[in-house]
Amino acid sequence: MKPIMNMTTGTFALTIHMVASLDGMVAKKDNSVSWFETSDYYEKGVTGQDPTEFLKTIDCYVMGSRTYEHALELSKSYGWAYGDTPTIVVTHRNLPIERTNIETFSGDLNELVNEHLKPNYKNVWLVGGPMLAKDFIRLQLADVIRLSILPIILGYGTPFFNHIEQEHALHLKEVTAYKNGMVELCYEVKK
Repeated sequence: MKPIMNMTTGTFALTIHMVASLDGMVAKKDNSVSWFETSDYYEKGVTGQDPTEFLKTIDCYVMGSRTYEHALELSKSYGWAYGDTPTIVVTHRNLPIERTNIETFSGDLNELVNEHLKPNYKNVWLVGGPMLAKDFIRLQLADVIRLSILPIILGYGTPFFNHIEQEHALHLKEVTAYKNGMVELCYEVKK
């Protein structure tokens, strides 16, 4: 995974990153993530870069309240996945905030991007959920969509692209097949 900066200015990029099943589901109905682990093996695949080094390139994470609550629950068993990187939770609810690098935002997403994110960060990743990703796509606030497809069909669950109701042209920047059978598609969002 290579970080992709804004293709025209080289300064700021907002990347939507989702992990999905082949049939486009990002979560089972019960929100379990056991399907993220695959025993598949693709001989021609590559080994991913060191995750620790890659994650250092991300300046800030943005997520919705349900994704935050799910990550908080998982952190009890696995630790907080986003480390000390600033994390903004978009919500209208009063959520428990247990870390100093996490803040909440309630308001206009254009304001979030233009007044809070762009002046302070270069490589921002929106990591969930699909409703928030849909809003960023519809408002043309996303620069990159990075979709990691795992070798499984879930058959039910929460779809990634659901009711966007607009056409959006994309430019394929990169395709990577990994040894574990995951395929990563990286698209620049044409504006």
